[in-house]
Amino acid sequence: MSSPHGSWPSPLSAADLAVAGTKIDGARYALGGIWWSESVPQERGRMRVMRRDGEGAAREVLPAPWNARSRVHEYGGGAWTVAEDGTLFFVDGEDQRVHRLDPGADAPVPLTVAGAQYGGLRLQQGRLFAVREDLRADPHKRAIVEIPVDGSAAEDDDAIVTVLSGDGFFAHPALSPDGTRLAFVAWDERHMPWEHAFCLVANLITGAHTPVPARAPLQPEWITDDELLFADDPTGRWNLHRARIGEQPVPPIPTPPAETASFALADADTGGGLWVLGQRWFRILEDGRILAVRTNGSDALVLLDVDGVLLRELDVPFDGDLSLEDARGSRVLITAQGRRVTPGLWELDVDAGTVRAVRGGNPVDPSWVPGARAVTFDGPHGPVHAFDHAPANPDADADPDALPPYIVQVHGGPTAHASGAQAGWITYFTSRGIGVLEVNYGGSTGYGRAYRERLDGQWGIVDVDDVLAAARGLAEARIADPVRIAIRGGSAGGWTVLSALVRGGVFAAGLDRYGVVDLRLLAEETHDFERSYLDGLVGPLPEAEQTYIDRSPLTHTDRIDVPVLILQGADDAVVPPSQSEAIRDALADRGVPHEYRLFEGEGHGFRQAGTIAAAAEAELRFLGRVFGFDPAP
Repeated sequence: MSSPHGSWPSPLSAADLAVAGTKIDGARYALGGIWWSESVPQERGRMRVMRRDGEGAAREVLPAPWNARSRVHEYGGGAWTVAEDGTLFFVDGEDQRVHRLDPGADAPVPLTVAGAQYGGLRLQQGRLFAVREDLRADPHKRAIVEIPVDGSAAEDDDAIVTVLSGDGFFAHPALSPDGTRLAFVAWDERHMPWEHAFCLVANLITGAHTPVPARAPLQPEWITDDELLFADDPTGRWNLHRARIGEQPVPPIPTPPAETASFALADADTGGGLWVLGQRWFRILEDGRILAVRTNGSDALVLLDVDGVLLRELDVPFDGDLSLEDARGSRVLITAQGRRVTPGLWELDVDAGTVRAVRGGNPVDPSWVPGARAVTFDGPHGPVHAFDHAPANPDADADPDALPPYIVQVHGGPTAHASGAQAGWITYFTSRGIGVLEVNYGGSTGYGRAYRERLDGQWGIVDVDDVLAAARGLAEARIADPVRIAIRGGSAGGWTVLSALVRGGVFAAGLDRYGVVDLRLLAEETHDFERSYLDGLVGPLPEAEQTYIDRSPLTHTDRIDVPVLILQGADDAVVPPSQSEAIRDALADRGVPHEYRLFEGEGHGFRQAGTIAAAAEAELRFLGRVFGFDPAP
């Protein structure tokens, strides 16, 4: 059947995207089974904890109305963990208290006092460690803490043991095998963790602290009682390094720094942007071998021996956004995405060479989803990496001489990256004859520090130059119709969308999801975690105030002359509605075609089934009007 691009009939509806967008957050072995957390878009995005024993059916452990979600650092993560006997510990999304649900109990009991919020939970040797954030104090305070599991701190905040506190940030608590030391990552309020951070080892008996020399450390894990393995990027790539922790004298006698050495160097990253707590880029197996993620655009999974020597790369069906959640013997639980599978949770047996999907992880039909193609374009600042998802539909075709419309997708962050993995929203468009190009502009992770630092001081310049170069490359290669290329992005990606429209001349439309429009307003309203982010991306205030004005799309709305769709969450604390409403009002004043949709009950990113469907339908209708096609029912 022949029909114009954009009008191809597709079996994938907007309502289907809510199911396709189910998010899995963490997984653990416990009580002879596999446990994990997953979102329920039909329940306003509630995160429930699930369990599966053997090949049996999955069943819900944490029922409604309980919601395992942390708000620490705003982005959360590490909101639950489970003991071997099936005792569940979780942060409730409503009150942010830590709760304990005992096996067979009808309801959980609180472990902490209301007020502070917690995340990054880690149960080790029966001891529960967490990152605590108290926004009631002035200045706001955060800490690495130990929470009594017996409930003694439920009404007594002083019963919580503070390992280290301050007005900076913390992540990755790891207890030594003998239970006397705790390693963790920390960074101050003037930096983002990928710019500069610290790794510290606290002696839980003497109170001494040993610094581990590092630049941007991630995920310290103990090899022995006095030796750590961690990721760091002094060479320009996050690779694995070892640290030996010496004697820790009783304060005030100073503790010498740890001795460090590289462990497994590669031209790829074992690490990434520390946006959420609980991400794991490597796992130490029981016999000392190490399973590690290596990212160079997409992810690979490698097995190293006890000395860091590469044994082999593993053949797995996933290659994007890997997190190595837990390990037992040679079995490892991995959450991931892939180019030819749906997002999911898998169990990998390293020795047997087998991989089985525990939740999601379904193979996709290659006639509908052939897999993204890695492409590179020449840009003014160097090569620009991207992934091309071409239109595909075995039941439809278009005029062979007609070029398809395209969406240039800009990821958020901006210190993040697109892996080229299959996604429901991408197939929603490609199955209808609309291509999608995911651009990893300068500043993205996954290609090394030098590529990431292209954006230093240049946000609004390098990212815009790169998406423009990618769009022009599509047109010059006759991959996309040059007059029907739209640009789409959310948050920091929305900033690049609007900044690219200000430049003009390439994109015929913009799809802006909760994008930044005014840098000064963002600096005033943003949350603590990103308070100093703009210092590195643009410059410090007040010295760089004129740059903030000059770079902001709101300053140059008179240059935007193409239609814009704006989608915004009413409860967004990262990019508040005031940002989207400012650009809406400016476009309205000039008579520029636009549409504004405000979704109640949504924060930074859409989680509710109704919102996910409504947003997709709005984008498709909008593109149909702008590009001149009628979407098929």
